[in-house]
Amino acid sequence: MTKASITQAQVAVAAALQDEGVVEQSALSVARALVGAEADGLKGHGLSRLPSYLSQVRSGKIDPKAVPTAQLATASVLRIDAAHGFAYPALDLAVERLPEIARKTGIAAASIYRSHHCGAAGLVVERLAEQGVAALLFANTPAAIAPWGGSTALFGTNPIAFACPRADDHPIVIDMSLSKVARGNIMAAKQKGTPIPEGWALDANGQPTTDPNAALAGTMLPLGDAKGTALALMVELLAAGLTGAEYAADASSFLDDRGGPPATGQLIIVLDPQILGGPGVLPHIEKLAAAIEAQPNARIPGSRRIAQRRNAAAEGIDLPETLLARIG
Repeated sequence: MTKASITQAQVAVAAALQDEGVVEQSALSVARALVGAEADGLKGHGLSRLPSYLSQVRSGKIDPKAVPTAQLATASVLRIDAAHGFAYPALDLAVERLPEIARKTGIAAASIYRSHHCGAAGLVVERLAEQGVAALLFANTPAAIAPWGGSTALFGTNPIAFACPRADDHPIVIDMSLSKVARGNIMAAKQKGTPIPEGWALDANGQPTTDPNAALAGTMLPLGDAKGTALALMVELLAAGLTGAEYAADASSFLDDRGGPPATGQLIIVLDPQILGGPGVLPHIEKLAAAIEAQPNARIPGSRRIAQRRNAAAEGIDLPETLLARIG
């Protein structure tokens, strides 16, 4: 490993993808997403994903030539076909177009289908909040969580992300999967050859495990027990049921090159604070943020990521030598 700047890392990742035939637009989009997650300390959605992405491109599970398309279904609803390519270019389309729609209608939504792994969902809603709108993102993922009381996984870890703009500070960003930990953390442990803490997952026989390989072959434990599975069902319906995307149980894995495209979905909802709450809404939001920050040891969600991002911008991130060699 060696240190590389954020820009160097993005160039290297994009080059690795383009070498496998990924079109430039998608390669740059994926590179920004993976390096952004890595810089924020979200390593389960960072550079650790690149080897599996490349193998899926080679197998045809991800279409390297896919270009997403967007259709305005109504004045406030955008339907985006990710075309069995990477999710990131489709998410970029939503980030580009939804704020303008929301400023006209107060609320806008994008349904994304025939999609793939959306990575660090908090980065997507943060980009929307930086444009002055509040945003929610729901995504379904391949089956990992069983219904409460059941034994067969039907729901994904199904992340929920939310971001709210602030008047003069970074947006408030909340990003969580509905398993006790993100599945990417288990994948990262597998790649490092390290055990996972007990309480994260069950093996294929329904027994607690600290072996990441057994965990990936089994099921994830939900956040909040029965409440977590209820939320996972809600997200499954929002991100796949309403968008027409594949349900978790029918989607192939994000982690290997076996099977066809996972064809999962995402739903993004954007709200214009100025229309909902009037001209004084941002100071009103700031009142709550200030009350949180006034308490010793309390922090705004997402603030730790911002600190890590600043550190990465100043000191660089760890990049494998094989990737660094791609920088011309």
